[in-house]
Parts: sequence; structure tokens; C-alpha cells
Amino acid sequence: MPNVEHWSHKGLNNRAENSHVPLRKRERAMQRFRSPGQLQRFLTIFSGLRNLFVTPHHHRCANNIRIHRLNAFAQWYHAAMIDA
Repeated sequence: MPNVEHWSHKGLNNRAENSHVPLRKRERAMQRFRSPGQLQRFLTIFSGLRNLFVTPHHHRCANNIRIHRLNAFAQWYHAAMIDA
């Protein structure tokens, strides 16, 4: 077909498979858990902790990451009542 534009990059014509990516991510996460309820209980706690330890995207230099991580661990030790 001479009048049709063809793209050669491997991911451009793959709309059906790309729409399944979120489902595949959920399936991969679910493999380690016995039930959806167990997964949900884990994620409710983990998401809060992850937000504490992951550096915000607009502060991504090495010094800011180190300071953020030190503050996060200090808060964690205080919440867990651990002497460090």
C-alpha cells in the first residue's frame, strides 16, 4: 500500500498489548500473596512508608536525596521508638 504510512519501531503498532500493561503489573504483584485481601492490607501500609522514603522528583540531586533519606530514617526511628 503505497499511500499508507508504516512505522517500523517495535512498540508503535502494538496498542492492544500496551493496554494490558496495568493488568500485568497487578498480576505480577499478586504472585507473592495468597489473597487479594492480603495484598490490599500490605499495600495500605507500604504506600505510606514508600512516600516517606522516596525522594520527591523535583529534589533529585545526591545531596538532597541523602538529606531526605536521613530525615526519613529519623522519623521512622521515632515512630518505631528505636534508639539509633
